[in-house]
Amino acid sequence: MNKIEPTVATSTTSPEAVIVPPAPSMAEIAAARATEAKPAEPLAPSDPRKLDQLSRIEDKTARIEEKFARYEAVLTRAEASLERSAQKVDLAAGTMDFAGLREELSALRQRVNSTPRFGALLLTGIVTAVLTVVLTVIVLKSGVPGVLPPILPR
Repeated sequence: MNKIEPTVATSTTSPEAVIVPPAPSMAEIAAARATEAKPAEPLAPSDPRKLDQLSRIEDKTARIEEKFARYEAVLTRAEASLERSAQKVDLAAGTMDFAGLREELSALRQRVNSTPRFGALLLTGIVTAVLTVVLTVIVLKSGVPGVLPPILPR
């Protein structure tokens, strides 16, 4: 069986001409639904179970709408806080002191250049090792008076 590909018609309008309206908020949607809702036919007083069930459904709907409104308020506050933080970051980035930063960087480079390199560290290690051996041999030959008697023969 051959696969039939659907054809796509090209649009004659330019992409710049398409305007997408902003999405309505949850409160606006709830208000529109409340106004569009048809009033329920009044039930006969002889049917109290249906009235009770209807009132519970209305209460639950009202609670759900309140939750959505609260969530929307929280998200609106979070969005406003995020916008304020972004503005502060933009302001801080715009007012950075590049001259001071350049001076700090050059001072750091001078400190790094003044530290000993590999050769100096190697020489220090060799000198320390030789001096340690020489001093250890002297202490073992002559001893430390009152602490360690001479161990090696002279």
